Amino acid sequence: MTSRLKQLGEAGQAVWLDFVDRKFLAEGGLRTLVEEDGLTGVTSNPSIFEKAMGHGDAYDEGFQTFLGKADASVVDTYENQAIADIKAAAADLRPVFDRLGGKDGYVSLEVSPYLAEGTQDTIEEARRLWAAVGEPNLMVKVPGTKAGAPAIRTLIEDGININVTLLFSLSSYQVVAEAYLAGLEARVKKGLGVDGIASVASFFVSRIDAKIDKAIDARIEAGDAESEALKAVRGKVAIANAKLAYAWYQEMITSPRWQALAAKGAMPQRLLWASTGVKDPAYPDTLYIDMLIGPDTVNTMPPKTMDAFRDHGTVAVTLTDDIEGARHVIAEAERLGLGLDTVTEGLVPEGVQQFSDAADALLGAVAGKRAAFLGDRQNGMDADLPAPLAKAVDARLERARAQGWPRRLWQGDASLWTGGDEAKWLGWLAAGRGTQTDPDALTKLAALARGHKDVVLLGMGGSRLGPEVLSLILGSANGGPRLHVLDTTDPGQIASVAGAIDPREALFIVSSKSGSTMEPELLRAYFWELAGADGSRFVAVTDPGSKLEAAAKADGFAMIFPGDPAIGGRYSVLSAFGMVPAAAMGIDTRAFFEAAAPMVLACGPDVPPAANPGFRLGAVLGEAAVSERDKLTILPSPGLVPFGAWLEQLIAESTGKQGRGIVPVDLEPVGDAVGYGSDRLFVHLHLEGDEDAALEAKLAALTQAGQPLVTIRIARRELIGQEFFRWEVATAVAGAVIGINPFDQPDVEDAKVATRKLVDAYAQTGALEPATPIAETEDFAIFGPGDAEFAATDPAALLRLHFASLFPPRYAGFLAYVERNGANAAAIEAMRLAVRDATQAATVAGFGPRFLHSTGQAYKGGPATGDFLVITREPKADLAIPGHRASFGTVQIAQARGDMDVLASRGQRVMRVHLKHENGMDALVAAVTHAVRR
Repeated sequence: MTSRLKQLGEAGQAVWLDFVDRKFLAEGGLRTLVEEDGLTGVTSNPSIFEKAMGHGDAYDEGFQTFLGKADASVVDTYENQAIADIKAAAADLRPVFDRLGGKDGYVSLEVSPYLAEGTQDTIEEARRLWAAVGEPNLMVKVPGTKAGAPAIRTLIEDGININVTLLFSLSSYQVVAEAYLAGLEARVKKGLGVDGIASVASFFVSRIDAKIDKAIDARIEAGDAESEALKAVRGKVAIANAKLAYAWYQEMITSPRWQALAAKGAMPQRLLWASTGVKDPAYPDTLYIDMLIGPDTVNTMPPKTMDAFRDHGTVAVTLTDDIEGARHVIAEAERLGLGLDTVTEGLVPEGVQQFSDAADALLGAVAGKRAAFLGDRQNGMDADLPAPLAKAVDARLERARAQGWPRRLWQGDASLWTGGDEAKWLGWLAAGRGTQTDPDALTKLAALARGHKDVVLLGMGGSRLGPEVLSLILGSANGGPRLHVLDTTDPGQIASVAGAIDPREALFIVSSKSGSTMEPELLRAYFWELAGADGSRFVAVTDPGSKLEAAAKADGFAMIFPGDPAIGGRYSVLSAFGMVPAAAMGIDTRAFFEAAAPMVLACGPDVPPAANPGFRLGAVLGEAAVSERDKLTILPSPGLVPFGAWLEQLIAESTGKQGRGIVPVDLEPVGDAVGYGSDRLFVHLHLEGDEDAALEAKLAALTQAGQPLVTIRIARRELIGQEFFRWEVATAVAGAVIGINPFDQPDVEDAKVATRKLVDAYAQTGALEPATPIAETEDFAIFGPGDAEFAATDPAALLRLHFASLFPPRYAGFLAYVERNGANAAAIEAMRLAVRDATQAATVAGFGPRFLHSTGQAYKGGPATGDFLVITREPKADLAIPGHRASFGTVQIAQARGDMDVLASRGQRVMRVHLKHENGMDALVAAVTHAVRR
């Protein structure tokens, strides 16, 4: 007996399958339907591919084969498999296509639903997919949105077969029919053929009844006076709507306009009935097939509906029956106020959203498959969070998915943050792919550097923190020179570096984005003279057009590397500011970017937030901050300790502003779980093979105590580049959650202004403005900011009062304008531990002036919950600065005093302790330890 489905074809209606699956294709399922049921086409969409790829292991072998050749983005991984299925389906349908002379035998592949409102993006995507599949019986699916219609016209003119999807109303169908006609006419005008171009207009059915019937049922239940009239149109509106669309089609193909095209061999744009699965179980399961049968149409059915019709469907031409009755139903729907136009208009964005949701689920599943395949080539992350925070993070990730945050980030959509100038500062995204630097120039620099034992980087802030981390974690390679990093005005530290090198042999890298930052300029002047004013041993890294670029050209620098003005300093490690020093150390920058690439791809615009490593981390950081867990405590494996300094700057300078933000806590030794307040979020950077049993035990105790812990796992040091990029993305996302611009630093400049004022006064008078201590001992003197009044004048009492209200969420800060060496670092650590263990308060520390350009932003612009001690001393031996009256020591003390005044003006509690002699630091440690004893 002839299959009912085959009988449909004999009645003039093509039968298409709304389903694609690899196993089904491989087992010959499609060929069977062609042979037994007369099937002539296949449609796909994101929902179909999500069901096919997102569940089970049918595609695992394909994923592994593709990714085994080279790592790829999530969307490229998906498309590789989707196109393979589409090509297989096209091959199965090719005999139909050839037998019918191209009038049928098509398979559809949909453009990304994310592009539904972009005409040019849709055009480019459709052209790309058409070329990638390369089969004449492909139809590219384009949504019938307002933006889609002009795209359809262009694509038809291109000669690309188009399946127009998401049509719900007669008016929207007429628009796309016009686009089809206009596209064909454009080809005729160019002298091109129109006889090989096919198109269908997918008119959705059951979704309309689902909406209308719901409104009808609500009114009937409420006792509407028109209940009987409402019952009379229930379940009939969608079919009536479709019949009137077909009636218009029949009129259109008799028009002289169409007939002129038909005479040249043009094929009509057939109506395709989509969404034909019944939503209401009260209706016959074949309703939307039985009632919509007619010549030159297509019905695309999911397998379940196809099975039902094969079993008990009714074959009869029904599409042209009772057109007047259809008009009456539509008129009644309007009279009863059922809002058909509103319903059909709303179903378009709803349909786009449903397909976008399915695409998100699909790409998220593929991302998981990709990550599993890569294994330890991509750094992993786990988050052990208290239930309320975990719930908030999940909700944030879902909102971010629905609002398309990953795509908006990569597209530079400033409304993701404050709607300000954020789009101007996203050059770091491209830099993550290694596109900002010139590989050949870096190779040339590496060759130049190999002629030197030492390379000295003169910089400040973000332009030097990344390179310092690379030097301490990766070290010099391939016989490369040692890297010394100077980002200070401290005379002792400058003298230490100068004494460790041969100034007339070393290579100097002067690094400054603006080219006018004070510290690099002073250091350049000092070492330029020390090195004999030999430009052949100087290299500059600076933004184009800067003062430094001009000076470097004038002084004959060996090389000048341009920065990207669209990258802020703290986001610059993967740009020239990080890669130039890396290359000078002998690091293979090409290999470095190859190792970082898996994370860059994993954080791409095509990866939904829940599966996107950068967005997952950013959601945790942001939600923790807004729930008052704003002290990000960094607890790395021993081999990754240096990473904290870079991370500290990135987080603090990016998020600490407008009285909000995250205060990063670096180099605070891990304590017992009972020693912490409820304002912490802990992050552990774990380097495989670099185990610390004591640290691991304390981390386990933290989670057992209910503290939130994020663990990032890094298989080997060479993968540290992945963390630079992950944390850059996460910080940008955290800024969006907190509601600030993560790319400006409005409060950093204030300390610079205060410093310049003091230094300029010194240049005129030869002395700094006098400062009178409010208390002093034989070891140190204590100063207050400006005209601040204090309730005590005894040093011990002052320190007790300073720390008296230090409990979470307040935190303590030790800002030391002294030489950054082991002894001073140990002393500061001792004070931090004393304070933390006595108060549970978080503690931060920084060496001045380097922190001014990093964490100083959070201390001044972030939460006003800090209790700071600014620590200064007279240097044992000062250093003169060529061409300047002020010495390095004078500049450093001016920076400390300016810093204190600005901190006070921002509502922070602050005092300055000036050490009188070499043992003054030990005395201060003892005094602070005594002051915090309760």
